[in-house]
Amino acid sequence: MPLPELNAAEQRVLGSLLEKEITVPSTYPMTVNALRSACNQSSSREPVVEYEERFVHDTLRALKERDLVAVTWEDRGRRTMKYLQRLSVLLDLQADERALLTVLLLRGAQPPGALRSRTERLHLFHDRAEVEACLTALAARPEPLVRELPRRAREQDNRWVHLLGPVESTTEAEEPAADTESILAAGVEARDARVRASYGAVAGAYAGAFAEELEQLPFERWLLARVADLAGPHPVVEVGCGPGHVTAHLASLGVDATGVDLTPEMVEEARRRFPDGTYQVGDLRQLMRPANDDGWGAVLGWYSLIHLAESELPSALSALTRPLRPGGWLAIALHAGAGIAHHDSWFDQAIDLDFVSHGPAEIRALVDAAGLTDVEWYLRGPNLARGESTERLYVLGRRA
Repeated sequence: MPLPELNAAEQRVLGSLLEKEITVPSTYPMTVNALRSACNQSSSREPVVEYEERFVHDTLRALKERDLVAVTWEDRGRRTMKYLQRLSVLLDLQADERALLTVLLLRGAQPPGALRSRTERLHLFHDRAEVEACLTALAARPEPLVRELPRRAREQDNRWVHLLGPVESTTEAEEPAADTESILAAGVEARDARVRASYGAVAGAYAGAFAEELEQLPFERWLLARVADLAGPHPVVEVGCGPGHVTAHLASLGVDATGVDLTPEMVEEARRRFPDGTYQVGDLRQLMRPANDDGWGAVLGWYSLIHLAESELPSALSALTRPLRPGGWLAIALHAGAGIAHHDSWFDQAIDLDFVSHGPAEIRALVDAAGLTDVEWYLRGPNLARGESTERLYVLGRRA
């Protein structure tokens, strides 16, 4: 069959049906209202839309007339009309092809690395090469389903786009989406080694520059006091503690606080500056429960996720949430945004370090997926007096 020409609303509706059939099979086929909510999600959608129920209904009717969706009826109780997609059957899509096409329909043009991480719940690609091979096969069909776009200025990787209708694209003046997976090109261990070596090289200068920073950050002091209060009598751990000043501040509030950092030189700085504290070398992805309690009262990730690719965030959040006691709290701080900032010099030292910013909508979706409740979000603008250039995102959530 010739490829269907889909407008933006039809792309969003079919993409949502394709996604929910795999990720939430218990609610599929979908009612108009459920499909409207899926279309209007603020996470995993680009752009975010606000469709009305009547608009979704009219879009479904147009798709049904073209045999791209079908109708079924709820068997139990009140008879309710539900919809299912037929696109995957009509295009004879395999599981890997379907996953890529789903994300392209929902999020527009994407580089292979981003596609790999964003299809994780739909189909597991073991590496970037598998994604590229599948894209190449889709592009080589007699009726191609995707094509590769020319690389634009400042882009680190080529993006791919589906061919099922016009796709809204950013203008050249806008910052293109970054493929955060590129920081893992040499592997996780190589990236970790660069992070450890870079922070080791600047440990003393870094500690001198930031050890007293909380005096200038009233919001952060308020939030840390809130974490201390929520933890109650239970111990607290800060992962990625650096020179230990945040852990020491928590201890000054009466908290049994421990600091953990990947870099031995940073731990040495923390022990030297705050000799009464407890500081250890460790990896946040291997965080254990405290020896003297059934779990941490709070786990603090204060800018400790800023060197991770998007695909690493789900497992990292899981690793931080798992050792919390029931009712314990996770608090994280990040640079808000999208992209990678590479630094080869810091405090007059040669380094090789990538700083990764993540969007608030992405983090919200990941925190929800981690099962945290009573979630609070805070977004503050850059503190220009301190030379900050990025917005800061703070998240607080409780383990049920």
